[in-house]
Amino acid sequence: MWKWATTSPICARRGDWWLVSASLDVSPIVGVVDLSESILGVCLCAQCRHSAWAVNDATACVPRWSADLSASLTCRSRTIMDCCTSGTKSLEISLNSESGGVVAVSGIPWSFVTEVEFTPMPDGPIRRIGVLSMHTSPLDQPGAGDSGGLNVYVRELAASMANKGTECDVYVRRTNPDVPELVELETGVNVIQIEAGPYGLEKGDLPAVLDPWTQGVAAYLDKRPVDALHAHYWLSGVAGHHLKHQFDVPLAVTFHTLGRIKSIAGDSEPEDRIRAEEAVIGCADAVFASGSVEADQLTSLYGIPLDRIEILTPGVDSNIFSPGPLPSARAAIGLGDYPVLLFVGRIQALKGLDVAIGALASSKSQDAQLVVVGGLSGDEGPETLKALQQQIEINGLEDRVVFIDPQPHQALPVYYRAADICLVPSRSESFGLVALEAAACGTAVVASNVGGLRDNVVNGVTGLLVAERDQKIFAAAIDELLDKPEMRYEMGRRGAQRATLNSWDLGAANAIEVFGRLTSRELVSCA
Repeated sequence: MWKWATTSPICARRGDWWLVSASLDVSPIVGVVDLSESILGVCLCAQCRHSAWAVNDATACVPRWSADLSASLTCRSRTIMDCCTSGTKSLEISLNSESGGVVAVSGIPWSFVTEVEFTPMPDGPIRRIGVLSMHTSPLDQPGAGDSGGLNVYVRELAASMANKGTECDVYVRRTNPDVPELVELETGVNVIQIEAGPYGLEKGDLPAVLDPWTQGVAAYLDKRPVDALHAHYWLSGVAGHHLKHQFDVPLAVTFHTLGRIKSIAGDSEPEDRIRAEEAVIGCADAVFASGSVEADQLTSLYGIPLDRIEILTPGVDSNIFSPGPLPSARAAIGLGDYPVLLFVGRIQALKGLDVAIGALASSKSQDAQLVVVGGLSGDEGPETLKALQQQIEINGLEDRVVFIDPQPHQALPVYYRAADICLVPSRSESFGLVALEAAACGTAVVASNVGGLRDNVVNGVTGLLVAERDQKIFAAAIDELLDKPEMRYEMGRRGAQRATLNSWDLGAANAIEVFGRLTSRELVSCA
């Protein structure tokens, strides 16, 4: 018998989680497992996919399934109780030890369950995370101004963490006097707007109001304590640096973009930013990287020890971003029967829309259209748009480039599904969420071979990576996919399949686990 004991679980977090006690007779299952006392297990409801953590209380290794194992299991949703007590569902259990041993049992029938008990759990160590996002808010429309993938990242990660029982207070700078100071984005996610400077400031002016913003956040934290801080972008990292010491809580930072990486890509960044990033890195208890490429950059360019880098891959909501029929998608947005190239993002030099327009002009396809979904960004936005319009006129593309205003995030799938190819010609990207969303919708991607796009796009499998940001080289990649519809379809299929591995639910589980570790160890001292 495998016995799930009713002992107090080490991993309990929130009152809306459940302790599950069950006895499982798994002796018919053949398998060998080497478990240490530090074992961590994961249980997934086979229907609703809600996960639960299990921590082994045993003091000795358990060599076989038939042996007794005393452990505690915490479900992160009442939904798992509703699904699994019907007697018709199954569990998927995987266990892995720190020594690297892994065992997975899929679809254990509930006929093996001899008893089961659900008990509400008390509050645990990770109750609330303070999310710092000074320069952009999850309340803003992505694709315009300073709003983009970072907005989506903050909103989706916070929502997924809240769904797992960890509340998130997201601190932003107030930019609209008509919006309440505190907005409940959804259950467990509060957006708190802090007054700091005039409402219409550009991003380059924000360092001047960083101190009053930090003080405003501190005043709120006095009233609403948090167990840890998660700062997004270097400005919030500077604030987090001060708040960490003031409140003696761990600090994790996701930079999204880094000054040295942008400088290498051709965008000059002030030295003050570089020094600020170095100071934040010296203080941060953990730095989240979106993938292996960014982790390598953090190590090589900033000297971050590997033991302080945590991989937190952004996700995609497969309930929204999924393949669909191309004809109906085109009909919905008024596109005809011609090759469609898609660009989604802010209209700024960094995103490389000029390369996309140049590639359209150089393409062998004379009837392809480029659909641009996005708005102006920053004070250079109008000049950037003016230069792009001149480029369009010079190349005679007035009837082949369509500009569409930024769309709500949940409306983007129809544009991805309507496209033959999604173009991501960025100078630099820490991850490139657009590429993942396009792939999730079954659309092949042609992207720059930079940053996180190297992790995100599998060259020759889910799309094509272009080594140089040259319009003719991009055009050649586009023409190859337009000439080979079977290849394009297969890339879309594989991209959609691979995108299912990136979920905000898994990212949130990872983040909660990291924050749990940070709260149990000594904080990093400033260098």
